[in-house]
Amino acid sequence: MVVLGAGVGSTGFDSVLQARQDPVAWQILWDIRLPRTLGAWLAGGLLGLAGALAQGLFRNPLADPFLLGSASGAALGVAVALTLFGTSAFATSWVVRLGLTGAAFAGAVLGVLLTLVLARGVQQTLRLLLAGVIVGVVLGAARDLLTTAAPETLQAMQGFMLGSTGFVGWASCAVMAVALAASVLVSVGLGRVLDGLALGESTAVSLGLPLAAVRLVLVGTLALATGAAVAQTGLIAFVGLAAPHLVRAIVKTTHARLLALSALMGGVLLMAADIGARWLVAPQELPVGVLTAVLGGGYLLWLMHRRRMGGGL
Repeated sequence: MVVLGAGVGSTGFDSVLQARQDPVAWQILWDIRLPRTLGAWLAGGLLGLAGALAQGLFRNPLADPFLLGSASGAALGVAVALTLFGTSAFATSWVVRLGLTGAAFAGAVLGVLLTLVLARGVQQTLRLLLAGVIVGVVLGAARDLLTTAAPETLQAMQGFMLGSTGFVGWASCAVMAVALAASVLVSVGLGRVLDGLALGESTAVSLGLPLAAVRLVLVGTLALATGAAVAQTGLIAFVGLAAPHLVRAIVKTTHARLLALSALMGGVLLMAADIGARWLVAPQELPVGVLTAVLGGGYLLWLMHRRRMGGGL
């Protein structure tokens, strides 16, 4: 799939075949296609991990970064950073990538905390989902209002809102790789707590698990994974929802392995979607966020229908 990702583009596989002899073809391969393909995998891994964390932490099979307000909060954080510093959402310098990631992380934390405050905890699934939708809409409106007030950021934010891996460079890959490694280590290390929490909050407390402290750490990890992905590629929906469900459909496992496998599955899903977005209307390309929204929306409808028919999630 990596070879396919490196070959798909406006110039086809020619740039791969000619890379050794043609400096321009090598530059296309090294500076554009390879970091884009790796970046799609890393962003998908972060979103898949964030989705598995959200579903385990809130004991809700429909939870994902978008439904809990963290993605909208991350986008608002990026919009604030772009407005204050006047940079591009797709600038390739290290300082910009780190700054946007920090802003997205802060916004993602804000989104999740607002959702929890409105839902008054995590006990009621319907209240939690409704609170997440409300927070997402409000933070999205705040982002749009900020963009309208600063029209110079409108074009950058438009591409950012559609979701794209087209501007991912090596600096973005490095930031996402560090965030993914840290998020996987922390979340997998706390997988036993999620296993206990799946048995019920009272059972987890009786087992002596420090739920309050662990929840704070996991919410921070969820925000870091979501913020790092959103800051580099924009809003890409449904990867975080679909990846954990696909893993559970293949293998029954504990949360520690589920989290790691969801990250791998998310990477594969987004890499495949990115290749499809470049190939379907070549030599033009679709925003990958649009493609994942269409496919993911259909997948969510199928999940809801399956649950209504008694098949479970």
